[in-house]
Amino acid sequence: MTAQVPLDHALQTALDVGGTFAFAASGALLAVRKRFDVVGLVILAAITAIGGGVIRDLLLGSVPPLAFRTPTYLVVALAAAAVTFVAAPQLERLAPAVLVFDAAGLALFCVVGTAKALSFGLGPLPAIGVGITTGIGGGILRDILAGDVPVVVRRDSELYAVPAALACVIVVATAYAHRYGTAAAAAAVLAAFALRMLAVWRHWRAPVPRIIWPR
Repeated sequence: MTAQVPLDHALQTALDVGGTFAFAASGALLAVRKRFDVVGLVILAAITAIGGGVIRDLLLGSVPPLAFRTPTYLVVALAAAAVTFVAAPQLERLAPAVLVFDAAGLALFCVVGTAKALSFGLGPLPAIGVGITTGIGGGILRDILAGDVPVVVRRDSELYAVPAALACVIVVATAYAHRYGTAAAAAAVLAAFALRMLAVWRHWRAPVPRIIWPR
């Protein structure tokens, strides 16, 4: 069963630009923590900002990817990098800032990716898969380039893919109920962001398999 959801382009653009800025800021802040120079900071910010969207568009066959068809996204990423570079001395606690911007980017991009997948006629599960991939793609590239294990697969990291999936499920459910719009998108973003930040605060982690190794 599929539901080809017509895109509200103004809503999609707003969410996409917001996610781009948030992810670019998270990449730039991580670059500051890693003591990268300005070139490394810009590269990490840009890759984090557009990585998930590029992967999404390639999966959907929307080529060239949107980030390469309009300068808006790279301009937004560069603006976020510039703001972070200038404001870095005033940011006393960079780790929490990275988490907040990353959670915001995750939530926004999951919603955008799921809605776009539905507009291409994908079914519920594939659309959720594309949405999650859109949300986590930039963060994975960011962490790999920074020399870290991606947060989504780290055993000691708080819930990451689960909030992403929650946002995607809300988008799919409201789309099939013919209720997807600004209110539903906002609810999905807020739900994913809140769950991610709550998981960080309460140290909620996904269960790991219990293995008894032979002696």
